[in-house]
Amino acid sequence: MRILHTSDWHIGRTFHGHSTMDALAEVLAALTAQVQENAVDVVVVAGDVFDSATPSGPAYTLLGDALVALHETGARVIMTSGNHDSAARLGFQARLLRDGIHVLTDPLAVGEPITIADADGPVHFFGIPYLEPAIVRQHWPEGDAEGRQLRTQAQTMAHAMHLVRVGMAQHSGRSVAIAHCFAAGVDATIGLEREVRQGGLDVVPLSVFDGPDYVALGHIHGRQQISERVRYAGAPLHYSFGEQHKPRGSWLVDLDADGLAGVEWLELPVPRRLVTLTGPLEEILSEANVAAHIDDWVCAIYTDAAPQAEPMRRLRESFPFCAMVQHQPEVVAEERERSYSQRLRAAVTDAERIDAFLEHVRAGHGPTETESRLIRAVLDDRVRAEALV
Repeated sequence: MRILHTSDWHIGRTFHGHSTMDALAEVLAALTAQVQENAVDVVVVAGDVFDSATPSGPAYTLLGDALVALHETGARVIMTSGNHDSAARLGFQARLLRDGIHVLTDPLAVGEPITIADADGPVHFFGIPYLEPAIVRQHWPEGDAEGRQLRTQAQTMAHAMHLVRVGMAQHSGRSVAIAHCFAAGVDATIGLEREVRQGGLDVVPLSVFDGPDYVALGHIHGRQQISERVRYAGAPLHYSFGEQHKPRGSWLVDLDADGLAGVEWLELPVPRRLVTLTGPLEEILSEANVAAHIDDWVCAIYTDAAPQAEPMRRLRESFPFCAMVQHQPEVVAEERERSYSQRLRAAVTDAERIDAFLEHVRAGHGPTETESRLIRAVLDDRVRAEALV
């Protein structure tokens, strides 16, 4: 059996205020072509189908179009909900979908597989929706196999995989588990979810996934091989500049009569490249940069000592797709090591204190000669005013 593992479509997400709907439609069309070309039997979508719990009308339309196109290739589709999805909204029409499209959002059904047979016998697909402990704890008040209350996602996922293994014991044959979580062993540089970056780490040990022939994971936006049979496919689009160097694609998984036979990476096209340009603003706006990146999404980090006037307007005149601008002045190493409090303690006069403040807020660059004259004139006026009181 041939399986295509994808995840984290995030239909409806914007990129710095720009819609990604057309770009995602283009990429999903390419993915559908790969399904056709590689004679894929089952497409697995491991959560975060939508970017919001309340998707817009066009988001539903794009999902419907993608599912219809995949179904027309002859492949079956198995989809689970992620933390960005509303399980109820994603799953409400599950029973109305045409044969061959399965949307799995019910925590109580994790031990009940979708079974698809090939020439080598049945393959059982166990779909685990995203499990928020505080929400799904009510479904398992008895706790885990040892009677402990489910308080963390790691505990909850461990219990869900226990139920999967019980289901595997009841259904002989090969098996695939689908889940949406943060697994131990993930490289933290490959494009983490916003919630993960903000500190919402609840790591699921790799041993939790023992048993199935393949485990298709979602939640991480870059491809990851945690083990030979436990992998993340990542998102099909770049959704942040932090992901710009990471390939986009999906895993093509082959199962033979004995289980996992091979895994191959299928690259997806990138509708518009992402690039980060760093240096003085005039250097970023050079003819060479403009010629090379005029059609790219651009993040500009300019290093001039002082903030420049209207940098985004100037950048967009040369880079129509400039999405982000940051001011990060270059700082002399020794000045960086010297703290603001140290400079303030060393100051004797008010003028020196103001100089220290300006150096602090300007990343080591103090007042210009004109500013120094103005500061001292103001201070002299204050002294004269105080003398008259």
